[in-house]
Amino acid sequence: MSDTPIKKLNFKELASQLLPEGASFDSCLTCGLCSSGCPASGLENMDPRKFIRMAMLGMDEELSKTPWVWMCTQCKRCQHVCPMDIDIAQLVFAARSNWPKELKPSGIVRSCELTRSTSSTSAMGLPPEDFVFVVQDVLEEVRELQPQFKDMVAPMDKKGAFFFVNQNSREPMSEPDEMVPLWKIFNLVGADWTYSSKGWAAENFCMFSGDEEAWHQVIQQRVDAVNELGCRVWLNTECGHSYYTMWNAINRFGMEADFELANLVTYYARWIREGKLPVNADWNTAGLKFTVQDPCQIVRKAYGDEIAEDMRFVTKSLVGEENFIDMQPNRSANYCCGGGGGFLQAGMTDQRRIYGRRKFDQIAATGARYVLTPCHNCHSQMEDIGDHYGGGYHVVHFWTLICLSLGILGENERAYLGPELAALGL
Repeated sequence: MSDTPIKKLNFKELASQLLPEGASFDSCLTCGLCSSGCPASGLENMDPRKFIRMAMLGMDEELSKTPWVWMCTQCKRCQHVCPMDIDIAQLVFAARSNWPKELKPSGIVRSCELTRSTSSTSAMGLPPEDFVFVVQDVLEEVRELQPQFKDMVAPMDKKGAFFFVNQNSREPMSEPDEMVPLWKIFNLVGADWTYSSKGWAAENFCMFSGDEEAWHQVIQQRVDAVNELGCRVWLNTECGHSYYTMWNAINRFGMEADFELANLVTYYARWIREGKLPVNADWNTAGLKFTVQDPCQIVRKAYGDEIAEDMRFVTKSLVGEENFIDMQPNRSANYCCGGGGGFLQAGMTDQRRIYGRRKFDQIAATGARYVLTPCHNCHSQMEDIGDHYGGGYHVVHFWTLICLSLGILGENERAYLGPELAALGL
């Protein structure tokens, strides 16, 4: 443990600056709605209501040092239910920023450092030339082994493409076959898209580390990469926090972004409605049940219920409306799973699993065999708590089920399917 001290912040002053116009902490009824909806409540003997009350009482030293700020995922559910709309997540961000680098969770810090280590902006440190090689190598293999896709492309640095597509580093680094269903979907709908050798990565843990300067730098690299290629839409794929870190930074730092930001789920829904993705649920002859996890970063913190409705439309189109069972609560009111906010990288496994118990119970109550979510952190967390608490469910990407429904899912693209689906259509 380093001897570096954590300086004391004035949390009351910070909290007052974050209040909406006309609001006052004097009118807080300590109703507890924030704490009742927070899965981090009780960890380190802390909860959102207690955090605010301690701030009002001037207990700055205790709040400056509590490790609870690394267990709060900043999911903003507390703010969502708060009658006063208090942004507790922003207070937590300030507290994280205040910790000396050497005292912050090393996994989050390391991920941020790797993100800044190459022009890829990959949190796994994958350099541009390696990303280009992996994409080309996988594409060549697909063209050879799946003749119906012998003309499929995965463009790189294509100027003027409509979509600039990001990718979570987990795919090219350790699961390259998971990129292929996405390419097949783009091929089928005739999308004009490109990867970039620079700024292609989706994930960004610099924001979660509380390092505002690093967060700014990483997003600036990504904005510059899109502007340089002249793409009209930066398309966020199935990675939850990547959209929020990009959108939030562009607004927070006043960046010049000559493009729109969009999420792939929205386009899935549009392409299904337009008939470009002719999916159906005929394959689900066993009546397997599915549920959906609403990622905090793109639902509650970004798009709101609009994208949650798109997720449900896509899911019902894929599995059959009668085979979809919603978690309770859901949409913007859904509970965070505990994978976000850098919690997966923080090294606090026991606390993260305690946090995730509420999500496990939500999933178990649906009786669903599969959970769909367009977020890698949600994906990893729900898999982990499922294994830990003995759940019998599987967590899958949307692109997997879309290609399964269309009969174009390759043999090597089924890593997350259970035995009842793994051999379907081969």
